[in-house]
Amino acid sequence: MIVERSMNDPWLTNTYLVAAGPNTDAFLVDAGGPMEPLFAKADELGLNVTHILLTHHHQDHIVELGTALERWPDAQVLAHPEERVPGTTGDLHPGDELTIGGLTVKALHTPGHTSGMLNLLVDGQLFTGDTLFKGSVGGVRAPGSTSFEDIRRSILDVILTLPPETVIRPGHTDPSTVADELEHNPFVRVWRGVDEEGAEPCTALGEPATLVLWGPDYDGGHKAWVRWPDGSDDIVGGSRVDR
Repeated sequence: MIVERSMNDPWLTNTYLVAAGPNTDAFLVDAGGPMEPLFAKADELGLNVTHILLTHHHQDHIVELGTALERWPDAQVLAHPEERVPGTTGDLHPGDELTIGGLTVKALHTPGHTSGMLNLLVDGQLFTGDTLFKGSVGGVRAPGSTSFEDIRRSILDVILTLPPETVIRPGHTDPSTVADELEHNPFVRVWRGVDEEGAEPCTALGEPATLVLWGPDYDGGHKAWVRWPDGSDDIVGGSRVDR
C-alpha cells in the first residue's frame, strides 16, 4: 500500500495520496496542499486519482481542492452530507465502503470537532482528520463542532477500539498507532482512569474554569481540557487559557 503525505507549512495540515500499488487508481484524503509533491509522486508511480475524500469542511483541509481538480477533473469529491463544500460531487455516509484501485475504504463517523467528521479506515490505517492526533485531540470550539462528550466517545469507542497496530494518520503532523495513543496520549490516559484529573483554577475564553488537563498540541503548543462551573467540559486551544 502506498501512502504519500504532503504537509502545508502554515497550518501543518496533511494531504494524503493513497493507492494499493503503482499503476493503479488512487485517492486523496483531504486537499489542504501543497499539491505539487503529490502530483509528482502520482506521475512517478503511475497513479490516477479517481476520488478525493474529505474528512471535514474546514478551510485548512480543502484550500487546494480546486488545484487538485484541475489535475484530476473527473475525480469524485465525497464528504459527509453535513461537510459538503463547493466542488463536492457526492455524499459519503457513515458505514459506507468504497473500493478504489483494489483498496476498500470504510467511513467511520467521529463527531466532535465537527458534526460530520469522518475517519477513513483503509487496510489497517486510519485517517483521523482533526479527531485524534499524535499525543493530542481535536478541539470542540471550531465552526461546526458538537461537544466534548462526542469527541471523547469518538476517540474511545470508535478509534481506540480498533486493533492496536492500526496506524493513525492524522490531519496534522505526525502518525501514531492505536497502541501508542492508548498508552501515551495524556487525554486518553485520564479518560481511561490511568491518570487523575487536575483541579487548577484558570480562566478559559475569558470565563472562570477548572483546568482538568494541560496537554500538548500538534503544533508544539498546548490543548486544554477545561471544566465550567456548571460541570460541563470543553477542549480549547492553550492560547485561550490563562493559568
